[in-house]
Amino acid sequence: MNSKKIQTAFISVFNKEGLENILNKLNEQGVEIYSTGGTQKFIEDLGIKVIPVEEITSYPSILGGRVKTLHPKIFGGILNRRNNELDKEEVLKYAIPSFDLVCVDLYPFQETLASNCTESELIEKIDIGGVSLIRAAAKNFNDVFCLCNKGDYNSFYEILCKSGGDTTLEERRYFATKAFKITSQYDTAIYEYFEDVEPIEKNPIHLPQNSLRYGENPHQKGIFLGHLGEILKQLHGKEISYNNLLDIDTAINVISEFVEEKPTFAILKHNNCCGIATRDTLKSAYENALECDPVSAFGGVLVTNKTIDLETATKINELFCEVVIAPNYDEESLAVLKQKKNRILLVLNKIPTNSQHIRTCLNGYLLQEKDYKTDSETDFEIVTNKNPQKEQIEDLIFASKVCKHTKSNAIVLAKDKKLVGIGTGQTSRIDALNHAIEKAKNVNFSLKEAVMASDAFFPFPDCIEVAYNEGVKNVIQPGGSIKDSLSIDFCNEKNIAMIFTKIRHFKH
Repeated sequence: MNSKKIQTAFISVFNKEGLENILNKLNEQGVEIYSTGGTQKFIEDLGIKVIPVEEITSYPSILGGRVKTLHPKIFGGILNRRNNELDKEEVLKYAIPSFDLVCVDLYPFQETLASNCTESELIEKIDIGGVSLIRAAAKNFNDVFCLCNKGDYNSFYEILCKSGGDTTLEERRYFATKAFKITSQYDTAIYEYFEDVEPIEKNPIHLPQNSLRYGENPHQKGIFLGHLGEILKQLHGKEISYNNLLDIDTAINVISEFVEEKPTFAILKHNNCCGIATRDTLKSAYENALECDPVSAFGGVLVTNKTIDLETATKINELFCEVVIAPNYDEESLAVLKQKKNRILLVLNKIPTNSQHIRTCLNGYLLQEKDYKTDSETDFEIVTNKNPQKEQIEDLIFASKVCKHTKSNAIVLAKDKKLVGIGTGQTSRIDALNHAIEKAKNVNFSLKEAVMASDAFFPFPDCIEVAYNEGVKNVIQPGGSIKDSLSIDFCNEKNIAMIFTKIRHFKH
């Protein structure tokens, strides 16, 4: 096991939250503590004896705090090999203390970059000493325990309590690995700032890695690369899976189109909406979304743009669903939704604003700008003799938003801001329409006065004719076919209103 007892510690952190328990435990175990500046004062205020590093370096903090730990006696105390005879001789010769624990974090460069700061303020948040101390301690994991993330404080505290201050080689190596990961991500963030590359050119791999239970199937390994906690806060439920994340991503993309709308609820399955509705109350929005396809909703992902109340939560609790996502939850609603122990409850902290979409392809990557274009009335070109009415325009916009986030070829049928039929991922547009009609009939929805949206142009008027025969009299599509005139002529003949958006929304 190669157990080592912590007898001497070097502690200097920017963020002192959660450190008190560790300090008290180290003090209780008789550990000699060295520190600097604000951390030294913090430790002294706890009534714990601490040795200023100046006592061993004979140098004060200089250059406005830019240089305070970059000294041979500090790094010698970290890097000396306890089983190396020459190292032991030099440690004695130069009166260098041997540090068994290094607890250091980094200046918040990424957080400062995200704030409204000047470049000079940002430059001062590039940590030099901290990175060096962490790398030194991690390199010498054979003898030194490196603690550099406040998220690991509880785990380290448990080690102290369990072992009385002894650490194993396996523990030290594990924390060293995490340390190198942190410094790598930190340096990458600084590089990307100075390189000033467009987001589309950034290497997608330089992100935190989060292990998943498995990939798309149990025999596949899976990880998530990114800062998931910035977007979502998990309140309850089992570990989020690879497939959950794919559905969650689509769910958030869908609901992002309705952030400023009345209460809207969407239900997703396999990256497509199987129900969505906008209503005056959240409970009504949920019930109407569920009516669209209650069979597919089983085991689905639910998302809304409003705080979930008790009345809505009570209805949701009747359905088996994998995930619920909302901006917030009433206290009473949480108590109800937590009755199912595996149900994943997520708070949507913010809508992601990634400017790129990345996929693996062959032996490389495909990168493109994300489709942030939302069809609006200002983009519309009414190409028929008949104009849609105000309520119909609202339904057309609603249907277009849903269609944008549906696998191609896609057709969406909607009425009164409610999905009534959807055709997804078909190899022909007419097949997608027939699928949408079949879905509507399965739940006894009437398509009279429903509207139709398509993610791409109609090459022939056949889809419009089939939809018209079912009662559809308002159509929205990108247009752009060399045979657009055939569809327009059919619409004029049948008194159908049709809008061209001139924007295609393929999703493969």
